[in-house]
Amino acid sequence: MNAQRIAIIDVSSILEEMSDYKVAQQEVDKIASAWRQEIGVEYDKIKSLYNKYQAEQVLLSEDAKAEKENEIMEAEKTVREMQKQRFGPDGDLFKKRQELVQPIQEKVYSTIEEYATDRGYDIIFDKAGSAGILFTSDEYDKTGEVKRKLGLK
Repeated sequence: MNAQRIAIIDVSSILEEMSDYKVAQQEVDKIASAWRQEIGVEYDKIKSLYNKYQAEQVLLSEDAKAEKENEIMEAEKTVREMQKQRFGPDGDLFKKRQELVQPIQEKVYSTIEEYATDRGYDIIFDKAGSAGILFTSDEYDKTGEVKRKLGLK
């Protein structure tokens, strides 16, 4: 068996020099900033509701107090939901980043795969560490053998 040919590539530095990647990142940042501002405005409204409630509380009946408290809690719940929808793990920002950035990343990864195949590399690692292994020749994937050893298909 021949020695494995291994290469290291810094994907971050490649992406940082790609103008379309920079533009996509700026767009994502701009959207995130606008959404943070939108959520900030909603929190300011809640603070205003709470301050008004604090000032009027002595004049309110128990029912009116409970109603105002519920109104504030509902507003907080609504803004937390908005925050989750915008910035949660599968939220709008995640989807927007995928839509704008993923095609550029895929272009880089397919170029790396093509480079590896053309130059005869067996394994390519990401120096930045975010992706780990970028390319590996199928002959080095021993997952099937381990599965068979465990009695799996």
